[in-house]
This record gives sequence, structure tokens and C-alpha cells, in this order.
Amino acid sequence: MDPAAATALIQTIAQGLLTGGLYALIGTGLSLIFGVMRVINFAHGDFLAIGMFITLALFRAFNLDPYFSVLVAAPVGFALGYVIQRVILARLGDRLAEGSMLATLGLGLIISNTLLLTFGAQPQNINVAYATKTVQLGGVQLSIPLIVAGIGTLAAIGGLNFLLYRTELGRAIRATAQNPLGAELQGVKTATIQAIVFGLGVAFAAIAGVLLMPLLYAFPTVGENYTTKAFIVTVLGGLGNLPGAVVGGLVLGTIESLGAFYISNNYRDAYGLVAFLLVLLLRPEGLFGRTVKRV
Repeated sequence: MDPAAATALIQTIAQGLLTGGLYALIGTGLSLIFGVMRVINFAHGDFLAIGMFITLALFRAFNLDPYFSVLVAAPVGFALGYVIQRVILARLGDRLAEGSMLATLGLGLIISNTLLLTFGAQPQNINVAYATKTVQLGGVQLSIPLIVAGIGTLAAIGGLNFLLYRTELGRAIRATAQNPLGAELQGVKTATIQAIVFGLGVAFAAIAGVLLMPLLYAFPTVGENYTTKAFIVTVLGGLGNLPGAVVGGLVLGTIESLGAFYISNNYRDAYGLVAFLLVLLLRPEGLFGRTVKRV
């Protein structure tokens, strides 16, 4: 392989991994919710859209740098998820597995239509000086917003790992995921834990929306595509497996980047769907199967 082709390959993989980091962040929120509550959140991408529009609104109202919006979007996302779980999902009782699908689908429709009425249907973006700038590392040019997104993803997933494995709340979350009845008998308030987990999942989606805003246009239905990607990431890694979701996101981002560069950028989303179908056919339990424990 000549040096130019090798450099192009390395750059394509590096960009794929950075994009995959964002997918990992989105998939981690979905996987966390499923791992603890056995709920597939079909509104996950719409919560990401909320993070994008919060960033847009703060930029236009206060000229706030997009990345500082995470200080608002993350708490708002957590509070929104907490309230939704307590007010809607908790009331489904024994019908949670089936009812949550319809409930989250309905929530997604409400969110996207609310965004449509509030911000209009036109795609909107944020003009910041660094949006199109790149840095060169070892002959490889990388987008500054993608690098920041990668760092943000590492910080968010590192913080979640610390919460789960170094705190009492994390132990309660893991106990609820493994055996809700046993956790109740040990004094864990599983209803509160589930609300916190749903809030964390929504907050992760909102953070991803903030990190995406300097890169993409925001429009009311932007979340639909990311709900699909989050589902692909979760299935690639194995439903409920947080490390699997991270690897699944990186794999998806790399596959899309390689396919876009070497085949055609027009079918970028299709490459991930092909990988998704292959995993379902060859290894339905995901790439990690049962070798990685849940949450």
C-alpha cells in the first residue's frame, strides 16, 4: 500500500472512530435503560433532538457557545426522563414491556411535533468559527468538533462507569438490573432507581445532541435516524451490555466511514444496516453475547 493510500485509510478509520464515539454515547443511554428496565425507548432520538434545540435556543438567545449548553441540556434531559418514568412508564405496571413501546413511540411523536410548532420545519444550524476547522495529527486531519465530541463521550461514559462501580447508587442500579425483587428485599427503592436510570439515559441522549449541534443541522425529525442508530449500536453490542454498546458504536462509525470513503457516501446509513442484519443472522445475541455482564 502506498503512503497516500495508507494515510487515507488511517484518516478514514480515525474519523469513523470519532463518529462512532458519538454513536456509543447515544447507544449507551438506550442500553442502560434496557439493561435495568427492559424497556426499549423508541423516543431516544427525539430526546437527542431536544438537546440540539436547547443548544440552538441558548446560542440565539445568549450567544452561548454550543458546548456550554451541556450544563443546561443534561440536567433538563435528566429531569425530563425522571418525570416521564414516574408519570407515564411507572403506571404501566405489569404491561411495561409491551406498553412502553407504544408509550415511547407516542412520546416521540409529541416531542417532534412540539419542536415543529416551536422552531418550524426548516433545518437550522449554529455558525461557530471552529465548526469547519481541522487539526493535523501525524499527517491525519481531524475535525475539531469531532475531537471535542470524542472527548465529551469519553468523559460521559467514564462518569457513568464511576457512578455504576464506585458509588452506592451504582450498586443499587446494578442490583435492580440483576434482580429487582431481591433488591427490594434488601431495601433498594427500585421505582426510584428506575426513574433515575431513565433520567440518565435521556440525559445521555441530550448530551449527544449538544455535541452534534456544531456538526449538523437541527430539524424536528432529526432524532428518527438516531433512534435507529442507537438501536443498531445496542444490538451490535448486545442488549443491555454497556461495554458492548461502546464497542458497537465504534464498529458502526468505522463501518459507515469506510463504506462512505471506499464505496459511496450516498449509502452511508445503509452500511450500518447491513452490518446490523449480518449480526442478527450470525450472532443474534450481539457481538459480546453472554460473555459480558449487564450493567
